[in-house]
Amino acid sequence: MKILSLRHLRGPNVHVSRPAMVARLGLEELAGRETTDLAGFPERLLRALPGLTEHHCAAGVPGGFVSRMRGGTYFGHVTEHVLIELSQRIGRDVSFGRTVSTAEPGVYDLIVECPQDEAAESTLPELLLDAAVELVTTVAAGATVSAGELTERLRSLADRAEREATGPSTTAIIAAARRRGIPVERYGDLSLLRLGWGVRRRLAWAAMTDRTGGVGIDVAADKLVTRQLLADAGIPVAPGGAAHSVEEAVQLLDDLGAPVVVKPRRGRQGEHVALNLRTPAEVIAACLAAGGDVVVERQLPGHDYRVLVVAGEVVAAAERTAAHVVGDGHSTVAELVDRVNADPRRGPGHSRMLTRIALDDTATAVLARQDCTIETVPAAGRQVWLRDNANLSTGGTGRDVTGRIHPAVARLCLRVAAVVGLDVAGIDLRLPDIAAPIPPTGDSDRITAGVIEINAVPGLRMHLSPVQGRARDVGDAIVRAMFPGGSDGRIPVAAITGTNGKTSVARMTAYLLAAAGVRVGLTTTDGVSIDGRGVYRGDATGPRSAQMVLGDPGVQAAVLETARGGMLRRGLGYDHSDVGVLTNITADHFGQDGLDSIEDIAHVKALIAERVRDGGTLVLNADDPWVRSLVERPRVRADRKRIIWFGADPSQPVLATHLGRGGTAYLVQDGWLVQATGARRTHLLRVAEVPGAFGGAAPYAAVNALAAIAAARALGASATIVAERLTDFEPRVDNPGRGTVLRLGDVHLFVDYAHNPAAIAAVLRTLDRLYGPDRCVAVVTLPGDRRDDLLAASAQVLADGVSRAVLHDDEDHRGREPGEVSALVEREMRGRRPKLRAVRVEGYRAAVAEALRLAVPGDVVLVLYEHLSPMLAYLEELGAVPVDAPSVAGLRRAALTALSHVPVSATNKA
Repeated sequence: MKILSLRHLRGPNVHVSRPAMVARLGLEELAGRETTDLAGFPERLLRALPGLTEHHCAAGVPGGFVSRMRGGTYFGHVTEHVLIELSQRIGRDVSFGRTVSTAEPGVYDLIVECPQDEAAESTLPELLLDAAVELVTTVAAGATVSAGELTERLRSLADRAEREATGPSTTAIIAAARRRGIPVERYGDLSLLRLGWGVRRRLAWAAMTDRTGGVGIDVAADKLVTRQLLADAGIPVAPGGAAHSVEEAVQLLDDLGAPVVVKPRRGRQGEHVALNLRTPAEVIAACLAAGGDVVVERQLPGHDYRVLVVAGEVVAAAERTAAHVVGDGHSTVAELVDRVNADPRRGPGHSRMLTRIALDDTATAVLARQDCTIETVPAAGRQVWLRDNANLSTGGTGRDVTGRIHPAVARLCLRVAAVVGLDVAGIDLRLPDIAAPIPPTGDSDRITAGVIEINAVPGLRMHLSPVQGRARDVGDAIVRAMFPGGSDGRIPVAAITGTNGKTSVARMTAYLLAAAGVRVGLTTTDGVSIDGRGVYRGDATGPRSAQMVLGDPGVQAAVLETARGGMLRRGLGYDHSDVGVLTNITADHFGQDGLDSIEDIAHVKALIAERVRDGGTLVLNADDPWVRSLVERPRVRADRKRIIWFGADPSQPVLATHLGRGGTAYLVQDGWLVQATGARRTHLLRVAEVPGAFGGAAPYAAVNALAAIAAARALGASATIVAERLTDFEPRVDNPGRGTVLRLGDVHLFVDYAHNPAAIAAVLRTLDRLYGPDRCVAVVTLPGDRRDDLLAASAQVLADGVSRAVLHDDEDHRGREPGEVSALVEREMRGRRPKLRAVRVEGYRAAVAEALRLAVPGDVVLVLYEHLSPMLAYLEELGAVPVDAPSVAGLRRAALTALSHVPVSATNKA
């Protein structure tokens, strides 16, 4: 077998609502063979991976997959299940998989879900797929799978998965946010999260939020400054001071009296913190280990406590105990540590709820003070310490004492967080008992209890999973503080798709929302704009551009043109939308991404309808049979959504039924755009006044306007705003490249992005109404990644509408040979219209120049383009100027006037 390609779908997709990987697999020598063709294959595979016996497969019960193997199944399907089993063995929580055949014999697509927050750039899916393919190939060849090698390989992958996964603190915040319906986006494999969208967007990095002040962070990071700030506020801190040399540290030991604590001035996570120091030699060694400036403090008696303060509220408290083991009378210290570290809750660093205990130099020194080594066998019940400090990061544990904290201690902690300036703070105290008040004292030398440290990015593990006591959902406390009042952090989102018209509808929807005073983020095939200003140029109809808009803190509403390519290759850039618009579904993109029919196109486009939230609005084209059929799809769950129909044909039966039930639709009726709700009709705008409709000659523009009106109204725009502001929409400025009309001398140019049969036919009908029959010269380029029959259909439509054409290829041949597409189009056009006057040239500049040479005064040159900006720049270079608000009558008068001043010999040239 061979892995041919691999891609990651970052969001909901046509296969599953979660992220997934799609791998194309060539079975090669196993193509056409089934598991029953290889004697003993199922048994050999199950010996290597006995967990496969629990896989359900289509049977829906454990053992279903084994039954499939024994009854005969293809090896692509086997690889899918092996990949899932290997994933589960290393702790990746995945269960969904699907294997589908492709048009190429022996080639399959494997779709397997990925963990929700696994980085899109992670190599784990590929490494696991490599292992799965190798294992299946080995078993198929009759060879024995080495259990030791497989275990070691999986251990390495498990370590990688654990390093890349979110830690407990970040996981708790993610879980709390998602329970509230707040969108969560993790940045790579970091603990940096974006919670919410647009103006409601917030950032969190572990337990630090975007409201955590930089000053507070710097203060907490500097133990000397922290001491001074708290002492000045009358908050009890351990007596001590700074030492810049070992001599100064020894002097502080002498002044304070043993035992003392030496800690780096800017240390973290208990690193190089030394406790119970009683001699100058011990202090000197601690200073040298800390490597520079240190703080020396008297060690306060009592217990170690951590109090978590979030947004002015004490949300949890824990008593911390340093790493230790308890003797059993026959095991060595080293064996006892191994036993403790075998607890599945313990892992390296901060990846699990507890950290493994390390037998290092620090542990050796602590053991020595107890007359122990790692080979000592402690008596049964003897507690042997391995650390002085109680940090969880060095193997300590926590016991929940939230319910015991004395109100005076709680008030003190709130003061500490306020004095330092932290919205989230972990406050470490040394107290006789957290249930008792701290005794007041005016003499710092007599302080016996107080604050010993402040953490600006406190770990949450001890509160989430204490070894004793109740777990506290501190992740929820942080999320509540970031999103008060039950906010879900969302902004209104409209997603717009369809074969044709989606860019125009998206632009007009954004325009209407902006007219209502909303700052809109817009994505289209031409780029991304925020509040009407372009921030990115290029095709922006995929998940990356959606995230660009949703992550912008200035955006109040998002309008996302969402194209087939992005959905298939990367998935959606959001989980749910408020409004989903389906403009139409017609033939296009055949031959791409496994799409071979309109049914396939409809299946992809349906994703937009499926991902409209329950209670959201579906805006659907009543004139399109494929769009109408979407409401019957179970995954669309149309019964849970508000349906709004739009269309040019008010006689559609679906409209009568819908309106009879009191529903709402937007229609063309008696020359008006009309909002219909039940039996009530509200006239919004005359069709003749719709921007881009050319007085009604372009009915598709009126239908696009209906879709935009429906979407804008569903997102909160008033009927008054829509009616008043729609006429201000200026297609040349607000919707460039979609029916843009220019004039060059006595010839008009109609610049449009039509590139499939339906779109081309609609444009040609419009030009026929505007200029009359046989007055159009076409500049034609079509994308080379379309299937030959689709290109042929477009060519035939063109041949039916024009007798003069200039053909050229896109600059991007998209896998074709130079000149191949234009030759195919010419052949099909001539076959359809033998007397066609057609010229093939190289490049859009030569094509436009030749079309202008073929045109006579009063003609219109239809300019189909690959890239809009260079085309418009060239037309401007030639001297073309805009035609302001052209109407049917105006264009016809211009054409007739031009013809009346032209000699007969010139008109005969056409």
